Amino acid sequence: MTKVVAFMSMSLDGYVADLADGVDKVFDWYFAGDVDVPTFNPAFTFHVSQASAEYLRTLMGEVGAMLTGRRTSDRADAWGGQHPFGVPAYVVTHQMPEGWPRSDSAVHFVTDGLESAVAQAKAAAGNKIVGMHGPDTIRQCLDAGLLDEIRVDLVPLLLGSGIRLFDRVENAPVTLGNPTVVEGVGVTHLSYPVLNS
Repeated sequence: MTKVVAFMSMSLDGYVADLADGVDKVFDWYFAGDVDVPTFNPAFTFHVSQASAEYLRTLMGEVGAMLTGRRTSDRADAWGGQHPFGVPAYVVTHQMPEGWPRSDSAVHFVTDGLESAVAQAKAAAGNKIVGMHGPDTIRQCLDAGLLDEIRVDLVPLLLGSGIRLFDRVENAPVTLGNPTVVEGVGVTHLSYPVLNS
């Protein structure tokens, strides 16, 4: 069965972005090392520690499709029509943005609900995982019982305010399993199976 796996960089006090949607501070670890990890986009390469490089290479090899919310997609300008992992991306939205759908793009905007977006992403992923970005979409999947795993790239930073990853979880408490831990430079990669939601 295809798993749905959320992954986000997060500050120690639980924020994934500042109040202006800025992610520079929580994304610093992507450029804190000397090991290059290229993405599908030749103009974009991560520069991380050896441990983080192994983690990212494994993650990129596992992902068969991406699922995200509209705010994340808008902030990334729909990745120019191709997610950096080189897989189809499904964006949950209430309204199709102007200029879409595009026949030259692997980004698909889904307007008929979260369950439909998850089903489409799972079908595209095949026997790989569906990766997920976006705090609102992650929370909605968690509340709907559609999330199988949470991966947090925890950065040694206290933002103090901003956008929380787990804000307003409706079906709390949610029980998670024991984490898998990978220690990088400027980040600790934590992977938790979702046991119940």
